[in-house]
Amino acid sequence: MSNHFEEKFKEIYTLDENGIYILEPQHILQALTHLKKIDNYTLLLDITAIDYSTYNQKHPSRFCVVYILRDATFTQTIKLKTYLNDEKLEVESITHLFKSANWAEREVWDQYGIKFTNHPNLKRVLNHKEFIGHPLRKDYPITQGQLCTKSDDLMDEMIPRLEQKGYVSHDDLMFLNLGPAHPASHGTIRTFVALEGENIISAVSEIGYLHRGFEKSCENHTYNQIIPYTDRLNYCSAILNNIAFAHTVEGMLGVDIPDRAKFIRVIIGELSRVIDHLVCLAANLVDMGALTNYWYLYNPREAVYDLLSKLTGARLTNSYMRVGGVAHDFYEGFEADLQNCIKEIEKGMGDTLSLIEHNRIFHDRTQNVGVVSASEAINRGFTGPNLRASGVAYDVRKTSPYYHYESFDFDIAIGSVGDVYDRMMVRFEEIRQSIRIINQAMKRVPSGAIIVNDRSITLPPKESVYNNIEGLMNQFKLIYEGVKVPKREFYSSIEAGNGELGFFIVSDGSGTPYKVKVRPPCFPAMAALPDIIEGGMIADSVLSLGSLNIIAGELDR
Repeated sequence: MSNHFEEKFKEIYTLDENGIYILEPQHILQALTHLKKIDNYTLLLDITAIDYSTYNQKHPSRFCVVYILRDATFTQTIKLKTYLNDEKLEVESITHLFKSANWAEREVWDQYGIKFTNHPNLKRVLNHKEFIGHPLRKDYPITQGQLCTKSDDLMDEMIPRLEQKGYVSHDDLMFLNLGPAHPASHGTIRTFVALEGENIISAVSEIGYLHRGFEKSCENHTYNQIIPYTDRLNYCSAILNNIAFAHTVEGMLGVDIPDRAKFIRVIIGELSRVIDHLVCLAANLVDMGALTNYWYLYNPREAVYDLLSKLTGARLTNSYMRVGGVAHDFYEGFEADLQNCIKEIEKGMGDTLSLIEHNRIFHDRTQNVGVVSASEAINRGFTGPNLRASGVAYDVRKTSPYYHYESFDFDIAIGSVGDVYDRMMVRFEEIRQSIRIINQAMKRVPSGAIIVNDRSITLPPKESVYNNIEGLMNQFKLIYEGVKVPKREFYSSIEAGNGELGFFIVSDGSGTPYKVKVRPPCFPAMAALPDIIEGGMIADSVLSLGSLNIIAGELDR
């Protein structure tokens, strides 16, 4: 942590047992401004809130807002917290500091009812406009569903955007919905556009069609029971979601998993990254009419699904991780199957690149389309391939290495323009780098246990369960009560397919998390889409959306 911040605010902050800086609401804007402009904390990772009303320990007030930021070197993380007056649930908006705060603050308002004063458009983002109440409050019943009977015309957002561009009247403009029910929308995503001819003058995006209350559900399940729910976030690389969640819980427990489990996570995680990139690239090429390339890239992905099915018992939603390790070891013949998959991937990539790498149509459709500069990408909260395409070499595997990533020889792929072309070509190169990591890891994978030998965390062997009362009781308590995680408020992340996938978890010491907040890399990318596509054509907007690789399950949760 920078001494500048601590020195300037030493009279007004306190540091809690979780290493979180606590400030009064009236000081939070000043503190965040200082962190960004003086201490160079330029990446706002997330904003969330906590409702302490049923927590088994007294807090200064019922609600607090939490800010998580990373500095310009991407090696330092800071968390700030402000407790709100129970009679006046509001705090100053920071949308003028970080563009990524816009949707983040809308989400906190939507889920908790906390107002951000001076926010330009504080309305619901995940729940529909007819929704009553705030579902992540502890007194909101989890079984209470609410139907949406009317669509939102989004003109309350569209008109101010048009006025900012000098359009006093919009009689001569055509309004069009791109999605939510259209293959090119890459999931249930709606973008409402104002057109002059085929040129997009203004755009507004609406999400939440796939919102299923992931974070609310987590509050009613044990830590291992949550792992299948994480599969449904970015379902194109489900195992990376498993890893991110288990990695966070293990950090809270202070557990170091066995080396063999680490290498298995690296190998299967990188394979998941590869298939995530394959489907992104295949779909994006279809969007521009290059159907042949779809099969070149999609068929190898199917071969990987066959391998994952043999290993985990499921093709798409694998639920392969466990807190403390992995569910199964490699099966006999796994390495041969893996090498066959790699050969198919490399061939499919080679065939695809031979068709597009020097193809003028491909270049014309992708270069200088949907450009996002490096500074804009950071201000928008981009991470992963979308940020690296803008020329920023940030990769969690390099800046905060885990599972021996510091010992693997691989390069960070970066672009220079931040357009559709760079976002696609970065993913092609990342597939190559993931294969490099997999090949190195397979040569080094050690023998030994695949899960920690701690009966307070992992299930006992089946022979113990079947043959003695202690093993039976051990399994019974772990299944019904869950892994007991010490009281903590903790954030951790990994480099997932779309970027930094983080979890902020609050534990009350029981086997069920008090709060889980996922930091989905898709969310800030989708928030930026309207600005990216404005000024371009309808056909360009389809490619811009596809190149950001928005996965609705991760976006909406």
